[in-house]
Amino acid sequence: MIPPPMSERNPTPADVREFDSALDTSPQDLERLLERVGRRLAAFVAEIGAQPAQAADQHDSSAAWVREALPERPAPLDDVLDLLFGQVVPAAFNTASPGYLAYIPGGGLVSAAAAELIAAVVNRYTGLWISAPGPVDLEANAVRWLVELMGMPASALGVLTSGASLSTLIAMVAAREKIVGDGVSRATVYVSRETHHIVQKAARVAGVPAANVRTVGVDASYRLRVDELEDAVADDRLRGLLPFFVCGSAGTVNTGAIDPLDDIADFASRDGLWFHVDGAYGAAFRLVPELAGVLRGMERCDSLAMDPHKGLFLAYGTGALLVRDPADLRRAYAATGSYLPAMRDSGAGIDYCEHTPELSRDWRGLRLWLPLKLHGAGAFRDALRDKRRLALEVYAAIAAEPDVEIAAPPELSLFAFRQRVAGDGHDGHGGDTAAQNRHNRELLARVNAPRRIMLTGTEIDGVFWLRCCVLHLRTRDERIAEAIALLRAELAAGRR
Repeated sequence: MIPPPMSERNPTPADVREFDSALDTSPQDLERLLERVGRRLAAFVAEIGAQPAQAADQHDSSAAWVREALPERPAPLDDVLDLLFGQVVPAAFNTASPGYLAYIPGGGLVSAAAAELIAAVVNRYTGLWISAPGPVDLEANAVRWLVELMGMPASALGVLTSGASLSTLIAMVAAREKIVGDGVSRATVYVSRETHHIVQKAARVAGVPAANVRTVGVDASYRLRVDELEDAVADDRLRGLLPFFVCGSAGTVNTGAIDPLDDIADFASRDGLWFHVDGAYGAAFRLVPELAGVLRGMERCDSLAMDPHKGLFLAYGTGALLVRDPADLRRAYAATGSYLPAMRDSGAGIDYCEHTPELSRDWRGLRLWLPLKLHGAGAFRDALRDKRRLALEVYAAIAAEPDVEIAAPPELSLFAFRQRVAGDGHDGHGGDTAAQNRHNRELLARVNAPRRIMLTGTEIDGVFWLRCCVLHLRTRDERIAEAIALLRAELAAGRR
């Protein structure tokens, strides 16, 4: 029987603990620690709007703390907090800033941080169901919420990971074991030229020869061409290879393009390929009813990598892999040792150590479950809808400029653009593409210089583009208005 909390019963001598270890913390010291750390964090959050969007160039590699000797004695807490919040934390891309429109933003939702603190202090081991049945069942239920939100079958399940990189690797090994078996030297993987590089990395780690990763062309909207995919697979089969894995993107990192997922699903089903969707950025937008159509077909995948630390605004380190048939994961990862309890073959409970390469595993499900419980799915849905609205405002303002080219209109909340200059080689009028690229790199530097917003850039076919991605929980109308004004001013400066 589980005893009631200390606050609900009279203490007995057995409840009085001796804290004879310098590594342990008394309840009173814990309260004081949290209070002092909490003050610093509250001040940090209060000042976020005034902080620079990026300050990585302010890092001092020669600072004494960078090569500090191992301390033998404890340091005062306030001195440690001064160092962290004064020198260590600020010198970085400010991924907590409302002006962070770079890469794919991660949110850092405070309720997820509270969940992380709870999980770390209670320190439950979740690799085996029997070791923490309550936490494991709670985590599994949170994953089932994701399955429901993504429109996948109720029988689907998955695991929480550090992010899409690990999710994709876990999925690819499962696909390899199911389809290829011992024929890995002949295994072939199919991606578009716009697919995130994590898929190629996963293929390498999974043992697929680099020469067997096929890059399929894209259409004018940077979406994978299914006709080219079909031709590539047919050609490889004639050569005696083993096509087994195709990745479609639910929002690419360069332009935000969404591949024709329904068509890829049709082909993969007919031809016996594992259909994986990289939804690290875009999958969460399926929560918004009016956007479900542009992601149609995603729910038909064999596996889906999504990152709640992007589209659900959680802290970095919260990824998810959803798999249509959980048995595919057990086939690839089930293993045991004589010192472990028997694994669960059926019924309630999941042994996560049989679904991933991990045995040691923290209670990472709480950082997903608690925010969904405290805020409700509707709050996330509304926030995603708002981020798309703000992205469309930036897009409309920039697209109206006479010399701005948009790579592709945003389907979600990300788009790429550049400023054309007379004689641009890319538009067929001659000129020096390298010079045009320099012009747009300088434009990016000027936009970022005030440190109020941060954009990033990319190259597509040798042409440099600026990227804008609106996906931060703190990005609101006033910062977007400021960003538009800054972009317009720097575009005008670029014409002079």
